[in-house]
Amino acid sequence: MPKEYTIKILPAEAADEMVLKKYIARAASKNPADVTGYQILRQSLDARSRTIWVNLLVKAYIKEPAQPGLLRPFNWKEVHNAEKRTIIIGAGPAGLFAALKCIELGIKPVVLERGKDVRARRRDLAAINKQGEINPESNYCFGEGGAGTYSDGKLYTRSSKRGDVQRILELLVHFGAEDKILYEAHPHIGTNKLPQIITAIREHILSCGGEIHFGQKVTNFTISGESMQSVTTLDGNRWNGDAFVLATGHSARDIFELLHTKNLQIEAKPFALGVRIEHPQYIIDACQYHLQGNNSPENKTTRSPFLPPASYSLVQQAQGRGVFSFCMCPGGIIAPAATSPGEIVVNGWSPSKRNNPYANSGMVVEIRNSDLRFNEDYRKSLGIVADDLLSPLGMMHFQQLTERKAFEAGGGNLVAPAQRVEDFIQKKTSSSLPDCSYLPGIASVDLKQVLPGFVAAALREGLLEFGKKMRGYRTNEAVLVATESRTSSPVRIPRDKEGLNHPQVKNFYPCAEGAGYAGGIVSAAMDGENVVKMLALENK
Repeated sequence: MPKEYTIKILPAEAADEMVLKKYIARAASKNPADVTGYQILRQSLDARSRTIWVNLLVKAYIKEPAQPGLLRPFNWKEVHNAEKRTIIIGAGPAGLFAALKCIELGIKPVVLERGKDVRARRRDLAAINKQGEINPESNYCFGEGGAGTYSDGKLYTRSSKRGDVQRILELLVHFGAEDKILYEAHPHIGTNKLPQIITAIREHILSCGGEIHFGQKVTNFTISGESMQSVTTLDGNRWNGDAFVLATGHSARDIFELLHTKNLQIEAKPFALGVRIEHPQYIIDACQYHLQGNNSPENKTTRSPFLPPASYSLVQQAQGRGVFSFCMCPGGIIAPAATSPGEIVVNGWSPSKRNNPYANSGMVVEIRNSDLRFNEDYRKSLGIVADDLLSPLGMMHFQQLTERKAFEAGGGNLVAPAQRVEDFIQKKTSSSLPDCSYLPGIASVDLKQVLPGFVAAALREGLLEFGKKMRGYRTNEAVLVATESRTSSPVRIPRDKEGLNHPQVKNFYPCAEGAGYAGGIVSAAMDGENVVKMLALENK
């Protein structure tokens, strides 16, 4: 029988199969020739000291035939003529995994996506980056696969209590992801590889009898009593179903407005807002891997080829509120992620190899529902009147107007306002800006013109503390780019704790990021599966 062993090994040794077998043999008190095979079950990097280690949990086969790692079986059903039919609004991770779960349970999924398929969507992304032109229905947030498709593909989550994380990872491997995501501590697919995986999921849904319709923006709900009867899309199509899953993501403001207009209960929800901070990757490598040198271009250091580009996670209480890094992208690019003209939103992504010369991360400050009431000057500068503060859409309005303010400060054409880190700390407008991966371009702006005063103050104090935690992090070689504002939904759509349906509409299931119940690809996928399991019970 195979046994499991914990091994601590140097990165270069971990990359050499023969050396790794020697470590396994030593752990098993056997000869290396006795090790007939192994599987890596867990892998993580420990860079807390100058000697960097790889920690492995391996399943080893000793003097017995090695067995390949097998994915669990998935029981796909034929649903072309299924009795039950669920309408899924949105083809992001929540919507697609909800559709897969429908097929497993014998329900016909009909997915309505306002945007385009992954291939057609690329042209609209190119127009955003090159011409600064935003298609409100097809952009970094809207389209097949949702925001995750072209926003990095990070798969780590702390949401294991919400569902079976390993199942989601195995499904992704089933549809084409590398099996290393099954054991890495921080699994990542990469923006360059996700489109093929999303395409494979779509083709599987269609082959089983599900439906996916692009260019179908939902504009109305028909509700009778406590039951939703149908949804209507912009072109006048009406879609009937037994149950309805809302999986539209955190940027579908028109859906929040529609719910509010229909007098369906929604709530203002705290979120976080700030900037993207971008360093040359070699600076982050030097900070995290204890490399010699002074982090300057003239004396920069190079990490070992056996080490991945370094990442970080930072959190600090400043000015009485949380300041933290968000969606850190080593070897990545800052992307324009607005969904409407006249707004600036920045996000980050990395290709699978994470081989770009920059490291970027959201650096954001928590926003509370009460904040606008106590920041009258900033509220008035955004044009927010007192009544807006009482609306469930109040935080959404605040987010949107801040994005418009950033657009105006940048001068238009999606040029983003930016400031060197040390200049921001010292309250100086930058006389020049470093090279930056943000393709539409950046303009030197004092970010106190863009960010609320309490956000700027907390961010400044947080950066000072982060500079103490990571020597070299605080540097004018780094740049702040505004505004990172789509960290999570500014609206929560309530649902029954047991049935997961909206409290006013029994067959309507809000889920994932847009409803305020998830924060990333894996947690969104799990939530999509969870609501389908509940609606299947209700519709037996």
